[in-house]
Amino acid sequence: MRLFVAIVPPPDVLDGLDEFVAPYQADWPDLRWVRRDLLHVTLAFLGEVDGATLERLLPRLERAVARHPRLTLSLAGVGAFPGVGTHARVLWTGLYGDRRELARLAASTAAAGRRAGTPPDKHRGFRPHLTIARSRRPLDVRPLMEPMASYAGGPWTTTTVHLMCSHLPGKDHPQLEYESLKSWTLH
Repeated sequence: MRLFVAIVPPPDVLDGLDEFVAPYQADWPDLRWVRRDLLHVTLAFLGEVDGATLERLLPRLERAVARHPRLTLSLAGVGAFPGVGTHARVLWTGLYGDRRELARLAASTAAAGRRAGTPPDKHRGFRPHLTIARSRRPLDVRPLMEPMASYAGGPWTTTTVHLMCSHLPGKDHPQLEYESLKSWTLH
């Protein structure tokens, strides 16, 4: 199974984000806007994990999460990967608030995964963001980034961290789905 550790913003925060991006969606048909049920902040990507590794992983993640306090976060601004927006494939909104503690939490969950034997994460270091759209081909999204840069969502307190499983489209799943296998409360 393909796993990652994530934070899911509460419904009222996602309502505000939906309201903000809605006017832009029709004008950008080459962007695939992320469905609301898939919106999350990835703390650690763990990759393909077998049952034995999952058994070792669960208690390690539980201990890792328990060491961290609840976080006050908010979504704001816009950015693109890779680069500044001329050849973007991913459009995202940033996270603000307890960013240092968020980075520590991400490092702890990634370390728990490594100790349990998950494949090494090939991504660069933790960059707090929430992906809002993707493109199959590179796009110049600078005209979109300028008006969206003003986005500022309300703050929320993050209390829960989830171990998520990706169900890729196929015979059992007509479209991409994420399932929370387990969740833990921040102290």
